[in-house]
Amino acid sequence: MPSIDVQQLSKRYANSTQAVFSDLSFTLPQYESLNLLGPSGCGKTTLLRLLMGLEQPTSGSIHLAPELGTHMSYVFQEPRLVPWRTCLENVLLPLELTSKNSPAARDRTLDLLQQLGLADRLQHFPGELSGGMQMRVALARALITQPKIILLDEPFPALDERSRFRLQDLLLELKSRLSLQYVFVTHSISEAVYLGDRILLMDIKGHVKDWRPVALGERNQALKLTPEFNAVVQTYTQLFGEMESGLLDSNAVEAQPC
Repeated sequence: MPSIDVQQLSKRYANSTQAVFSDLSFTLPQYESLNLLGPSGCGKTTLLRLLMGLEQPTSGSIHLAPELGTHMSYVFQEPRLVPWRTCLENVLLPLELTSKNSPAARDRTLDLLQQLGLADRLQHFPGELSGGMQMRVALARALITQPKIILLDEPFPALDERSRFRLQDLLLELKSRLSLQYVFVTHSISEAVYLGDRILLMDIKGHVKDWRPVALGERNQALKLTPEFNAVVQTYTQLFGEMESGLLDSNAVEAQPC
């Protein structure tokens, strides 16, 4: 059984004459993770919101494996922390809301915050944290409920390079150790190649430009220096170039006088 099965999905907002995307179809196998690539405005965030159930499709269908539907977390582009709660209290909030704030859960929270480099910021409020630290708190809050799948909407751009690499590796470790799946939105081609078992590349009109597995085996930061990794990155760089060239050609045709 696939984890996610999307068939002929369309989304159009009432105040818009153009669909965000239409007839979008893909199937994500069990235990695999997906990275979404594409230019701004192609519908990546909208697709995440549809998967989460925050919005409803105009037409088409989304089917999630039963074990995923009730064990899903979402990390937004902004941290969205509660300003009057400390770092620790923000991460514990989902457990409090579900009456699962046990001593064992608190210990798990402390361990997770240590892994994320926040052990010395437990009693700090969001206003006392950098943007990158706030995003790490948001990631911890999403992970603390032990989801089966996590949807991440560009969570790492505000981080410095070393922190971003550390969180990439933490996500891969959690995927392996907890059988965690994720759908990850990014504008970074190398990040998509590094984190994705499969990549869905969408063009500006929300159409599937490319859909393929990323067969690079075990991931570690040294992989990024290999010819195999950079060959895949180059492939997607070329695909982006083709999309941009096609858009420029289309605009040039439209701009020609009658």
